[in-house]
Amino acid sequence: MSTPAPAPAAPPWLVADIGGTNARFGWVEAPGAPVRHVRTLPTTGHAGPAEAAQAYLQGLRAELGGTLAAPRAAAIAVATAVTGDLVSYTNGPWRFSRAALPAALGVETVRVLNDFEALALALPGLQPAQYRAHAQAPRPEAGVLAVVGPGTGLGVGAAVRTPAGWQALPGEGGHATLAPTDDEESRLLAQVRREFPHVSGERLLSGIGLPVLHRAVCALEGAPDPGLASPQIVEHGLAGTDPLARRTLEYFCALLGNFCGSVVLTYGARGGLYIGGGIVPRLGDFFFASRFRAQFEAKGRSRDYLAAVPTAVITDTLVALQGVAAALGGGEG
Repeated sequence: MSTPAPAPAAPPWLVADIGGTNARFGWVEAPGAPVRHVRTLPTTGHAGPAEAAQAYLQGLRAELGGTLAAPRAAAIAVATAVTGDLVSYTNGPWRFSRAALPAALGVETVRVLNDFEALALALPGLQPAQYRAHAQAPRPEAGVLAVVGPGTGLGVGAAVRTPAGWQALPGEGGHATLAPTDDEESRLLAQVRREFPHVSGERLLSGIGLPVLHRAVCALEGAPDPGLASPQIVEHGLAGTDPLARRTLEYFCALLGNFCGSVVLTYGARGGLYIGGGIVPRLGDFFFASRFRAQFEAKGRSRDYLAAVPTAVITDTLVALQGVAAALGGGEG
């Protein structure tokens, strides 16, 4: 006997996708309605999600002339693990109690979920205009869908169709150990281990990781480390004005391909692998011409398995809000 999907929360809904740098808020009038009035606030300057949400609501009421009804439910996606009442950001200063959120927000119901749980819930409903595929488009009907997202950190998640609808499979896969695929990458990771004893995917494949990767590339080339931040590495690498920054991006794409292939094998994600986060969309054609796809498939006896799995880059930066709304609406993407 199948388990029925839970009933949607009473609308209207406040939805949010809060990363280590930015907090995106939106408004949903009813189950199935689009997310509207999307605004992005910096996480700095706000003590926590409740304070940021109140700032969003105050601004929205002022914009709409005070006609906005009070939300009855809220769902917040956070860039950290959600395992108990206390939520503590991995790459940020926020700490808050889930039990205290309804009163702080003035709503009946609040759901707090991992940001990649929310992004996974959005995957089945993505339209072609919201992503760019390597060749074939992802196939939700084929089974599990996976997502990997290099942003401030590195998120990993998946969605699977069940009798109760699409359900998310959250996790902390970004902290899984990153493996080299050849002697060159072995030397690179050995260099990183001089600084960090454990080299996870997030240690290199993220906004906080790109400078670490760049330092290692400089060290292997015997060049001084100029101390570039992630945006500078991307800018100079794409422009071709800094050979070591460009080399860093080449390593980034290849290592990400290897990591994503492992994620697909772990989840059995035959329906497709999506890449979210803010870094890869900025790489544009460079990424699609990189070794990402070759390294994604380079899994020995599993090469044919991976060659049949579509990969795509999510280009719509607001799709996670669709997944947050899906979490309130009964679990359908």
